[in-house]
Parts: sequence; structure tokens; C-alpha cells
Amino acid sequence: MSKRRETRNEATVIKRAYLDWNATTPPHPEVLAAMAAAAADGWGNPASLHADGRAARRYVEDARKAVAQLLGADPRDVILTGSGTEANNLALASLAAAAKPGSTLVTSVLEHPSVLASARRVAALHALKLELLPIESSGTISTEALHKLSKEQTIGGICVQAVNHETGVLQPLERVLEIAREANCRVLCDTVQAVGRLPDLWLEADYRVVAAHKIRGPKGIGALVTRPGAPMARVLEGGAQERGLRPGTQDGMLAAGFSVAGTRALDGPSRYARLAVLRDHLEAGLRRVAQGLVIVGENSLRAPHVSSVLVPRWASPELVAALDLEGVSVSGGSACSAGTVSLSPVIAAIVGEEQARGAVRFSLGEETTEAEIDFAISAFERVVSRV
Repeated sequence: MSKRRETRNEATVIKRAYLDWNATTPPHPEVLAAMAAAAADGWGNPASLHADGRAARRYVEDARKAVAQLLGADPRDVILTGSGTEANNLALASLAAAAKPGSTLVTSVLEHPSVLASARRVAALHALKLELLPIESSGTISTEALHKLSKEQTIGGICVQAVNHETGVLQPLERVLEIAREANCRVLCDTVQAVGRLPDLWLEADYRVVAAHKIRGPKGIGALVTRPGAPMARVLEGGAQERGLRPGTQDGMLAAGFSVAGTRALDGPSRYARLAVLRDHLEAGLRRVAQGLVIVGENSLRAPHVSSVLVPRWASPELVAALDLEGVSVSGGSACSAGTVSLSPVIAAIVGEEQARGAVRFSLGEETTEAEIDFAISAFERVVSRV
């Protein structure tokens, strides 16, 4: 974030407000320092047996241990990947390969593209039925429909996120896991937007995913964390790194950053809990200056740092661009759909296509201040007053 602070007797002057923490987070200074140190002595190939290789491998194993501690797992059940997207793909490939042909793979349009698109691919590859659950007006999947489906069909696996990446609505994970136990099937829980931000309600899921850059670590590294005994399938061919499940030379510098970020994230939920007050302040301000504004999932259980709003008479790309010119960084949906102007399938599934056209996501982070929120409200008011 670019902020300039005046003398102590003057008000803080905000030049720009970064309110897109769900897209990515600014690397923490401790992370950058760790990566700089690793650049000096951790540049070797971690697979090499000599001292330079061993030095790099220590950083890799430190990252594995940090992720394991963060997600309540054994380090042996942590597979380091190149991203959360890659981890989701690896999990889907593994889940589908172990499912009985003809069984049903269950997910929904609320999922991140790395889950939904991968689910479609692996279902076709392994002769599985693909079932997309209906979406409630609250922004959650229908657990009633899931339960009914589990009684009528053989469930090969369930894919459900912990918290929606666009709305911040918490999914009914406890009930999903209960249904999965009754159906004797595996569960992939995309926890990318939850780890380090929310209490760990997903420990019983067979596959869990984390991306370093969502917890103030570097881009280019993530992890798939499994329960002991969860089936795994090889997707790439190559070396023996990550038990042969993710071949390719590991990066000691990225691992060093991931290790520090993972350790910091242990205290993340307490830092994020305070953001509910700022989010509510933001929503009250936006609603005050924009008549007819709708907050998606307002009456649902939500993460404390996310607000998805629908702005009448505006199209999402134009509103995001206008706010950018005013110094406010927000998203029109998932940042992984960057470069597209299509409607968000997540928002459209909840409120319909017409309302979804004006969807904008504000996502706060551990450094967000009240001054930035006030700056964003003022900028928003200037923008929407033009219509």
C-alpha cells in the first residue's frame, strides 16, 4: 500500500487504498528478508547431496514443517506445489482416480476455477458423473440437496471451499463433512482464502490447499495437505521430488518465504477478526452514498474481511477501472479471471445475471486502516455520483 504519513499533528494522507487482499497480499518484510538471506546460501538444488544442496533443502523442509503446523498435519503429508491452483488440480486428479467409475463427483459453481474446471476434466477422464449443487440465496451450497444426492447415488468425492473467494460467505463445511462420513467418500476443501484468516474448521477434509501469496508470502509456491492415507495420483512425470507427485527443482528462496509466512499465519485469525468492524464501516459508507446498493450474503456467516457489493447502473469492469483512477484497488470478482469481462458465475448463481453485472469485491487485510476505508468511501462516492 502506498501511504504517506504527515507530522503527528496532521491527518494521515492516503494516496492509495489497496482493498484487494483476496487477490494477493503484500509480502511481509520478514518474508522478504528471509528470501534475501536464502538467495545468498539457499540457491543450490535441494536434490543435490552436497553442502549447497543440503542448505537449500533445509529451506524446503522448513516450509513443509511450517505448513504442517499451520494446517494441523504431519509434515510427511505436505506436498509443496507451485500454487494453490496446482494443488487443487493435484487433489482433484487424486480424488477422481480413486473414485469408483460411474460414481458422482459433487461440487458447485461457487468454487474457484481451479476446482470447477478441474472437476469437469477429471470427471470426463475417469467416467464419473459431475453434479453441481444448487445455490441458496444465502450464498451457500444446499446441504439438503447434497444429503439427498448421497442417499440416491454413490458419491465418489465432494469438493467444497471453506469460504467463498468473492463473497466471503462461509460454506457449511461441518455439515458437508458429516454427509461425507455417512457416504464414505473423500472431501477436497479449498482452504486458500481461509488459512491464516479464519479458525481451522476444515481439519477433517482429506485434501486441503494453501497458497503462500494469500498469507503474505511469495507467489509461485503453495501446498497440498492431505490426511494420512488419502489416495494420491501422479500428474506430472519427472524426478522424485515431493514423493514423485510434484517433480521439478524446488526453489529454496520461495520456500524460505513460505516458511516465514506460514509461521506468521498461525496468529492470522486474531489479526483478521478485528477487520469485521472496518468491513461494517465500509459497507455502511458505501450504502450511504449509493442508493440501492446490495451487499451479497449480508445476512450469512461471512469472513470478517470481505464485502461483495452490487451497484445499480454500473458494470463491474467500468466501476473497478473508475475506482482505480481514484486510487482504490478492488476486484470485479476472482482475480484468477483477470482480463475477462464476463459475469461472475459465483455472483450470478446467488443473485441472478442482471444484478451480478455491477458486482465489486472489497477485501481487507491485516494492515488496512480506518483512514483507508474512509478514503475508499469518498472515492466511491465521487465515482457513483457521475451516473
